Amino acid sequence: MGDTEDIYEDLDTDVSLEEFREAVESKVEQMGGLADEETAAMLIAHELDDGEVNGIADIEVEMDEVKFLAKVTSVGDVRTFERDDEDNPEGRVVNVEVADETGSVRISLWDEQAVAAEDELDVGQVLRIKGRPKDGYNGVEVSVDQMEVDDDEEIDVQVQDEYAVADLSLGISDVNLTGEILATESVRTFDRDDGSEGKVSNLVVGDETGRVRVTLWDDQADRATELDAGEVVEVVDGYVRERDGSLELHVGDRGAVEVVEADVAYEPDSTPIDALELDDSADIAGVVRSADPKRTFDRDDGSEGQVRNVRLQDDSGDIRVALWGEKADLDIGPGDEVAFVDVDVQDGWQDDLEASAGWGSTVIPLADGAATSTDDGDDEATGLSAFGSDDSGRSSGDEEPSSTASAASDGGAVAEGEEVEFTGVVVQAQDPVILDDGEETMSVETDADVTLGQELTVRGSLQDGRLRAEELR
Repeated sequence: MGDTEDIYEDLDTDVSLEEFREAVESKVEQMGGLADEETAAMLIAHELDDGEVNGIADIEVEMDEVKFLAKVTSVGDVRTFERDDEDNPEGRVVNVEVADETGSVRISLWDEQAVAAEDELDVGQVLRIKGRPKDGYNGVEVSVDQMEVDDDEEIDVQVQDEYAVADLSLGISDVNLTGEILATESVRTFDRDDGSEGKVSNLVVGDETGRVRVTLWDDQADRATELDAGEVVEVVDGYVRERDGSLELHVGDRGAVEVVEADVAYEPDSTPIDALELDDSADIAGVVRSADPKRTFDRDDGSEGQVRNVRLQDDSGDIRVALWGEKADLDIGPGDEVAFVDVDVQDGWQDDLEASAGWGSTVIPLADGAATSTDDGDDEATGLSAFGSDDSGRSSGDEEPSSTASAASDGGAVAEGEEVEFTGVVVQAQDPVILDDGEETMSVETDADVTLGQELTVRGSLQDGRLRAEELR
């Protein structure tokens, strides 16, 4: 095999060997003897390779032309439109979602190609595509110039009818997924480059295999305000994108989020607080021991920010959690059981670790250690109520007024209205006052002025789980 043939064999091109030889001979003649056959072959090979990308993730709008392999993940309907061309007034177009291991992209097929795609193109086929990138409605798209099916190539992208969270991978589209809503966020608006206004919101959805952030665009964005945590929904026609290293499920104009009746239980797995390390990104859960008032501050750009700190306790320890932005407005107070998902562990005050719950974090209120009954009569915690629960079915860090009161009165069970005494440090100075003795917390109703860190002994009667102070010292 000669040099020309060797160079051709290394190419990934639609050009035949005969066409390649002719191009090499023409190049030799064109250069008037300044290049031999091998040099001319290398020049032609470079021209043919121009536009070849390693994967869909490398495609950019600025490129004149791209060539790539991809698997079909969905085929849209053929749409017709009117042209100004009198000889060809009616045009046709079909959008096809394709993907490889690096991502996904929408390709547009026009006129005869669109008609052929409707009849001949199937989900799961691998295509060899040549086209021109452009800025589309949902990002980069490719307008196809040439395309053919390649039966010899394989691309590791999963295509199926129903997905679990664990099945999601970058590049897939037409995703139908059923899960439990763990949290909802408010609708935000933004300005597009063309001057129009867009809308976006987020849900967090979980099933038995994990959780995923669901991003709702434009007409779908308002669904986040109509849904509540705990409802089971089906996400229809979603597509997977990546943000800051994490997968997200996006829903656009073709998709929907609908409430359904299905048995889905999210089974989260939290990290014990005493196992957290600096720079971790972790999920933590427990009982809120104290909550500080919200504070506002001025950012460098002149805008106003807000933050609120709460202290979370589980069986292993406690940690301050900083709630930033809209999360500072959440109705969270002492005694609430909460999961903080995807928090960043940072250096905090006095060199203690602190958890930061920013825009990428999720706050999930948990049931008060509730357990559901199974058919065989056994009590088994499921869904959100199972988060951090121990063998008793009570969530980790649960406060039990009876055990707290008995600790304050020689270990005996305390009935409602019985007088008890409790000594602890003030960890919340507002109403109600919260005392902490290192093992238990006690909510105290009092009109007395107290300060954070002050040690108090309170005597009074226990009513509705709170100590109504009659004497403080």
